[in-house]
Amino acid sequence: MYNQITMKVNADHLILQALAEDITSEDITTNAVMRNAYKGEVELICKQDGVIAGLDVFARVFELLDETVEIERFCEDGDEVKNQQLLAIVRGDIRVLLSGERVALNYLQRMSGIATYTHETAALLADCKTKLLDTRKTTPNMRIFEKYAVKVGGGNNHRYNLSDGILLKDNHIGAAGGVKEAVAMAKEYAPFVRKIEIETENLEMVKEAVEAGADIIMLDNMSVEEMKEAVRLIDGRAETECSGNVTKEKIAMLKEVGVDYISSGALTHSAPILDVSLKHLHPIE
Repeated sequence: MYNQITMKVNADHLILQALAEDITSEDITTNAVMRNAYKGEVELICKQDGVIAGLDVFARVFELLDETVEIERFCEDGDEVKNQQLLAIVRGDIRVLLSGERVALNYLQRMSGIATYTHETAALLADCKTKLLDTRKTTPNMRIFEKYAVKVGGGNNHRYNLSDGILLKDNHIGAAGGVKEAVAMAKEYAPFVRKIEIETENLEMVKEAVEAGADIIMLDNMSVEEMKEAVRLIDGRAETECSGNVTKEKIAMLKEVGVDYISSGALTHSAPILDVSLKHLHPIE
């Protein structure tokens, strides 16, 4: 869960950018119909079944516009919610409720959609050792929110960014001159506490990666039979990960391979939003 320190350090500036994108000078529509401050409340309602994620971010949008806004919640991140369920009530200056509505819902819908898709995908791996990972295929300036949503949905985070871990991909291998050379260079350069992962595309590369002493070997876009053979060749000498166009529909087939991890960019780049709305805005005393 986001706490106040995390939000202020890592998320507030991103939320403010989103608000600035939506309000360049004024909310002309709201200002036309609400000339003065007046307290009101509005209901946050779910319009389809799913897993909710991003309630702290949703609330923070309104708090950055007016710290006196109050949010009464009836659920928490990670809860399974139902169509027409009342999730929260937001109370405050009606002008703030109207001006923050779209940005707040954009975050909540996107994050809840990712949590829902991740939850459905992770459930398919519940009966085996393989863990589900996300990737760096995230929306620019949304990574902190999208990776959080993956965890809420029951998935696990791969490296957060390029500074967070070593992953030698095809172009790194090409630049280094080969698998062994790339691993050797990484071992020489990286702190000893860093694991070294390398992407392989065929069994010959897998053999080279094992001999070079890679900590994690990614099996990228291989057939199921090739991956099974790769796992046999690796024989526990490195952790294993499979990747490459992994979607929810392919999980049942891939779980048979026996890898330690399955990474899926689809968790963040292809998850549909969860439909939630702010409804029944009205003045209160």
